[in-house]
Amino acid sequence: MVVLPMFYSIHARAEDFNTMATAKNLTENHLTCVICSEVFTDPATLQCHHTFCKSCLLKYTYTQPEAVQAGSIPCPSCRKLTNVTNPDSPVEEWVSQLKPSHVIQGLMDDFGPDTKAVEENLCSVCTKQGKTTPATSWCSVCDVVYCEGCLQLHNMMPVLCDHEVAHLSDHTKTKAKRRFMCQVHRDKPIELFCKDCKRAICTICCSIKHRACKDVDTIESTTPLVKEQLTNKIEQLRINMAATNNNITRRKSTIQDVKSNSQDVKDQVMKTRETVMRAILRKEKQLLDAIDKASGEQLHELQADIKSQEIELQMYQQQYEFTANAVTSNCEMDMYAVYESMGETSTDNRDTDTRPAAGRVIFTHDLDKLSKAVDELQLGEVEVVHDVSDLESSPVLHHTIDCKEDGDVKDSSVRDVTVLTVDGIKVVVVADYNNKRLKTYYTSNFKCFHNQLLLSSEPWQIAKLSESQIAVSVRDSQEIVTVNVTPGPVLLSTIKTRKKYWALACLSPSQLAAGTWGQSHSVDILDMAGRILRSINTGVIGTPDYIHVTRNNNLLVSEAAVKSLVCVTSEGDAVFTYTPTGVRALTCPRGVTTTSTGDILLVDKYSRKVIQLTESGQFVRDVLTQQDGLKCPRGVCLDADGLLYVTSDRYVKVFKFCKR
Repeated sequence: MVVLPMFYSIHARAEDFNTMATAKNLTENHLTCVICSEVFTDPATLQCHHTFCKSCLLKYTYTQPEAVQAGSIPCPSCRKLTNVTNPDSPVEEWVSQLKPSHVIQGLMDDFGPDTKAVEENLCSVCTKQGKTTPATSWCSVCDVVYCEGCLQLHNMMPVLCDHEVAHLSDHTKTKAKRRFMCQVHRDKPIELFCKDCKRAICTICCSIKHRACKDVDTIESTTPLVKEQLTNKIEQLRINMAATNNNITRRKSTIQDVKSNSQDVKDQVMKTRETVMRAILRKEKQLLDAIDKASGEQLHELQADIKSQEIELQMYQQQYEFTANAVTSNCEMDMYAVYESMGETSTDNRDTDTRPAAGRVIFTHDLDKLSKAVDELQLGEVEVVHDVSDLESSPVLHHTIDCKEDGDVKDSSVRDVTVLTVDGIKVVVVADYNNKRLKTYYTSNFKCFHNQLLLSSEPWQIAKLSESQIAVSVRDSQEIVTVNVTPGPVLLSTIKTRKKYWALACLSPSQLAAGTWGQSHSVDILDMAGRILRSINTGVIGTPDYIHVTRNNNLLVSEAAVKSLVCVTSEGDAVFTYTPTGVRALTCPRGVTTTSTGDILLVDKYSRKVIQLTESGQFVRDVLTQQDGLKCPRGVCLDADGLLYVTSDRYVKVFKFCKR
């Protein structure tokens, strides 16, 4: 896209455009339409100085009925409207009447395909007549090449005879300084510049259309100013191009992040589905086991009954044989002996089985209820959470964590919070000052868990060392403890320090930044053994309450006593001090963190706010206020999903950001 002021001076481009008229030249000189990405075809420049192909502009205008109804042509780039002289005429006429700017037309003349005859040194007048007469001269006013005969006719005309003419040689058109001619009175040179209208004009234009203008000067006087403004414009455009290029790079990086995030979320959904399937399979196994148990008990009873029946059958067979032998024998004594025994033995009728029949195992189910339960099954929710740096997004309370647990001696008072991701599980870690405990909260397999670690004294700030390790300042014990999160908290080491430290942050894998108590150099840089490597002066800060390390490795240090936030480099060089006055004055600055884009989030305790600043310390907005339910906020952090965690007395309030 070409964006150039209307008053751009075109008379200084004589020697710059002598290359061949090819599409490559047109593209290299940015003579392409941003809509079709092709070389301009019949270009048209709008009042905002953006240029497009007329056909592309016409198609785009038809897609904007509101602009058409207003009698204007909308710019596809900046959305500004270009008013038309005759709104009642067809839209095609609106676009067809648009002309390219002087600069665009000049560049098209220099590099466009219409210059082929010129580049071949053929007389422009003769070419239109179908002749191929070699050109010998070029008129800087008419911007046309002539042969000797046509040049004589040109010079014989009174209105053309004073035009500057340059001779051509060695098949190269050497342009003399192009005369700046009026576009309205084409035979009149531009001699004046109207600063009120910001237009280069001739004397006739001045006397007719600019009589009421108050500030008209000569073109010679205004040229240095115009050149200076254009030079500044070039520098600004260079800055804009660099910033836009950086934005494009960031957007491309964001595309990869979005794709990666999408795959991560899909993996989480599939993992959740697998968890649910395992639960269903457990239910299935429980039912199958119940069936096996019930059937096994019945089979055991039946097998035992069969065994009893077989023994009884054998006894009957023996009696049968004894009785039959006695009857068929001629021994009366044997017969009477058997007969007497029959009187002692029951001979009840066994044709009917009086034993209880075996029960049937049945499966009772409600398919409608089961189908409804399956339909209502929620594996989770998928939603778009925006970054807090997106000013069009607003905070919405996502959930609240109550940090009051059984066994707590006092009511919880959460001073700091951080979020880790341990083996795919999001773990919230809080420092409970009143109960001298470090507590972790997480959800696994649809169940909520919490664990705690008792410390020697009250914990204050948590420094994140890695996704599974943290360091915690324990001021009154003059300790810094390191803890492994598994996701339960497990004490790794206790670092004894020479001073009492409250504020604590991780500067590097081997260094900590710790805030001292009432020292002129209020921040010490420690190694992981607690030895002081150097001390940093943080200006107005005397006793840091909270420290945060930015993505540039700068230190953000807050202190309630001086109601300020200070940013210094890791070597102690001042970056900025944020001490606003008036309605924005801080009341009790506490926890501080930064977003993925470098914006700063600062907790102001007594005003119950979370304030957003730019990376350079300029106020942006109040992200959270007391209307969001904050009570004694202190600690603050962001997780990888863009959720904002703020301590609120015994609670941690979690906010997500959604479009307004």
